[in-house]
Amino acid sequence: MFTPKSRLIVIGLLMMATQSAIAQSSSPPLVCVAPEYRQFDFWIGEWDVDGGQDGKTPVGTSSITSAASGCALHEKWTNVQGTEGRSLNAYDKTIGKWTQFWIGADGVILRLEGGLQNKSMILEGTLNMPNGKVQLQRITWTPMEDGRVTQRWDISDDKGKTWSLSFIGYYRRK
Repeated sequence: MFTPKSRLIVIGLLMMATQSAIAQSSSPPLVCVAPEYRQFDFWIGEWDVDGGQDGKTPVGTSSITSAASGCALHEKWTNVQGTEGRSLNAYDKTIGKWTQFWIGADGVILRLEGGLQNKSMILEGTLNMPNGKVQLQRITWTPMEDGRVTQRWDISDDKGKTWSLSFIGYYRRK
């Protein structure tokens, strides 16, 4: 029925199938499991974002997803005019801080770092302005009791002596 050669072929195919099934069933090891990696998870979700002086004017939408096997958050922002921006956020265990890398559709690239202070995630950085000056940036995300998240973006043009509000958004779950 089976020749010695065909038996070897069948055995080889069974071994390959078994190894493939084992490889597919085993999950990659979880790397980012320390509590620090979960500090920004309150921002994960599909959001409608309101702003304006009344805090009720639609200003955009945001999709925040877990990325890189739970080691990062990916943000996809779209304002009401359709302009997009993206950020990648991750806890860097080598420096003990969260880092955000933002790029807007206007070509602005912003790098921020910081961490959880009380219940708020506060990230800070600098932005090189076209006029050669450096502007300080500070963004604070705070979870609210009603399930929303407030994002407050402040800027300083005088090395942090004074700060002004650049953006405030209230993230409502869709």
